[in-house]
Amino acid sequence: MPRSVLPFTHNDSESFICHDNLGKVKKHGAGQRYVSPTSGICRKLVVQAVNPSKTSEVKEVAIKNHTNEAGKLARWLLSNFPPRGWIIFEWITKWLWFNWLLLWPIICSGYYKPYIRRFRGQLWAARSSKEHSSRIREDEEKEIRIRTLYPRRLVIRNRNEWVLCADRDIIIRTKFIAISYRQSDICTPGSSTEREDKAQFTDEVRAAVLGQKFDAYWLDSECLGKTRSEMNIDLYCMADVYRRAEVTLIMLGKAATSGEDECWKSWGQRVWTFPEALLSSRLCYKFRDREEVNPLSLFQLANLAYAHSDDEQAIVNAYGGKDPLERLERLTLLKQAIWRRGTSAHPIDSPPPPKSDMIGGGPVSSGAYGAERVYALMGLFEHRILPSHEEDDLKALARLSMANDNDRIIERMLSMLPSTITKEACWYAENDMYGANLWDIIPEFQVSGVTKSGALVADGCRAATIRWKDFPEVTCATPYSLRRQIVGFMPYLAWPIFIIGLVIYPTTDRKAGIALIIIGLVFLFLSPLLFLYSKSGRIVIAQPWLIGVKGVIRRDVVESHLYGGATKHFPRMLFTPSGSQFSIPERQELRGGSPAQYDEAIIEEGGLYPGHMYTLIDTISSTMYYFRAEKAPTVCIFTGREGGLGRFVLCSENCQRNELHKESVLRMPTEITHKMEMCGWIALG
Repeated sequence: MPRSVLPFTHNDSESFICHDNLGKVKKHGAGQRYVSPTSGICRKLVVQAVNPSKTSEVKEVAIKNHTNEAGKLARWLLSNFPPRGWIIFEWITKWLWFNWLLLWPIICSGYYKPYIRRFRGQLWAARSSKEHSSRIREDEEKEIRIRTLYPRRLVIRNRNEWVLCADRDIIIRTKFIAISYRQSDICTPGSSTEREDKAQFTDEVRAAVLGQKFDAYWLDSECLGKTRSEMNIDLYCMADVYRRAEVTLIMLGKAATSGEDECWKSWGQRVWTFPEALLSSRLCYKFRDREEVNPLSLFQLANLAYAHSDDEQAIVNAYGGKDPLERLERLTLLKQAIWRRGTSAHPIDSPPPPKSDMIGGGPVSSGAYGAERVYALMGLFEHRILPSHEEDDLKALARLSMANDNDRIIERMLSMLPSTITKEACWYAENDMYGANLWDIIPEFQVSGVTKSGALVADGCRAATIRWKDFPEVTCATPYSLRRQIVGFMPYLAWPIFIIGLVIYPTTDRKAGIALIIIGLVFLFLSPLLFLYSKSGRIVIAQPWLIGVKGVIRRDVVESHLYGGATKHFPRMLFTPSGSQFSIPERQELRGGSPAQYDEAIIEEGGLYPGHMYTLIDTISSTMYYFRAEKAPTVCIFTGREGGLGRFVLCSENCQRNELHKESVLRMPTEITHKMEMCGWIALG
C-alpha cells in the first residue's frame, strides 16, 4: 500500500523555526516533533519500538512501562517464591516495599491527553464572509449572479453575415444552438495550418446551424472573452449556456479517417463534453466529413461514447430519469467521471493528476486553468465558484465544497483512507481502503477554510494525543465481586492489625497481642497473592490512554506492560474485528477480532510496501490496532461516523507549518469520543 510523505530535511545542523499558540518563536533541530499535551512545548519525538533502530530519523527506544509498582512487585514476589540463596534479602526488601506501597492512593484522569496546538495562520479562502481571506478576488466576483440564464455573447446571422453579438436585449430573445466538440478533432495546436483548420471548422458549424433552421450559435472559440476577467465569467456561466440552448450539436471528427467508434471515444474523453451533454435539453450530432445531422438521445449517447464505463452509464440513467440517484452519490460519480477526462492542462494521455501534482503545480500553459476539471464539475452543483488561474484542483474543490455545504464533500474525504495519501493536501481521497463510499460517512466537524498550501482548517474536532515514549501507569476497575472486595481489603488491614498487636502485647493482653501480630504477619506475607487476586478479572473501565508502539507487538506483552499481566481466563486486551486494514474478524457466534491478525501483521511488517508497521493501544475499549504509516502519528482526531464505528484520523505534526498530516485512518468505537476533548481550529495539510 504505497504512501506519500511530507518533504522533510534531515540535516541535524539545520535550524527550524516554529511558533507556539501565543506566537512565541522556538528554534530547534531536524527530526519529527510533537506538541506536549501538558506543557504545549514542541519537543523531539521519542518512539518505543519492538526492535529499536539506531539508524532511524526518529529516536527509538526499547519498550518500557510505568505499570503500578505494587502490581509488578506482587508478581515478582510470587514468581520468586520460595526465595533461595542470597535472593532472600532482595525478596524481603521488595516485600516490605510492596506493603508500604499499599498505603498510597492512585489518581485517575478522566480524559485522553488533549491536543492543544491551534492553527493561527490566515486562510487563503474562508467559508464565512466575515473571515479575512488572502486569496485575491476578482472585481466581478462580488456582483456575479448564481444563474445568468443567457450567454454573454452569441454569433448571430444578420443579413447573410455572421456577427458576434453582445447586446443583452437581442440575446435573450434569440434561439441558438450550442456546439460541443473536441479541440483535437479540429486542428493541432501550434501547427502551421492551425488558423486555416479553425476557419474551416467554423464554416462547417455555420452550415450545420443553418441546416437546422437556426440563425445563432454559441461556440467557445468565438464567444469566450479574451481578457482574464471575461474568461472567468464565461467559464462560470458555461453551464447556463447549455441549459439555455435549444439544441446541442456534437461535432465529431472525420469518420472516414478515424472511424465512428474512435470519433465518439475521442469526443467522450474531453472533460467538458460530459457536463455539456448532461445539461442539454436536446442533442444531435454530425461527423465533419458527412452532411447529415442526426438526433440523439442521452441513452444512445451513453452507448456510443461511454459504453465501457459503469459510472457514466449510471449518471446518464439518473439524468435521463430512469434510475434516480441520491444527490451525493450522483455528484460523486460525476467527479469520478470528469476526473478521468483530459483537459488542456492535463491531456488524456498523461497520468491523471488528482495526486501530488494537483497541488501548487499551476497550469501547464498560460491560457490553461489548473483547476479545469473542477470548473467543468461545478456546473452540475447548485452553487458555483468564479474560476481563477491562481488555484489548482484541490483548492478549487475545497472552495466548491464550501459553497455547497449540504454535500460536505471535503469533510467526508478527510475521513477516508485512500490507497495513496497526497503529499500536501492529505485530506483528498478518491477511494477508501475500507470500501466505504463518500455518502456512507457522516462528518462530525466543519471545514472553516483552506490555506494557501491547500490544507483544510477544521473546526469542531475532538482530538487526543498518542503517547509513544513508554507505557504509562493505567488505573482500572474490574467487575464487582464481593469475594474480590473482601480479599482486596485484607492486605490493607495487615499493617493496622500488626501495629495494634505490637501496642497491646506489652500492655494489656499478651495472648491477644501475639494473635494479632501473627494475623498481621500472615496477611502481610499473603498480601502479594491477595492483591493480585483482587485485581484479577476483565477490565470494566480504565484510565483513557492512546499508546503507540513501533512494530507489531503481542497481546500478552501489551497486557503485561499495562496491567502487569493477565490470566488465561481473563484477557485484558482485545483485537479489533474491523478497525484497521489488518483486522480479521472471528467467524463465531460472538463478535470479536481474531488473534490471527497478529501473524498477518508480522508478515506485512516484512513486506515490500513503503512505510512502517505500528501498533495503537486504546485503554478505554481495551483494543489493539495494527496499521501502516510513513511516520509515527502523534494526534488522533475524530472526524465522522461510518458503518457503526467512528472514523479516527491519525496524524503526524509539522510544527514549522502549524499543520497536521494524515498518516492513517482507524475505525474505533464512537463512544470513546466522550473521553476526548474538543479542540479549536486545526489545519490538515
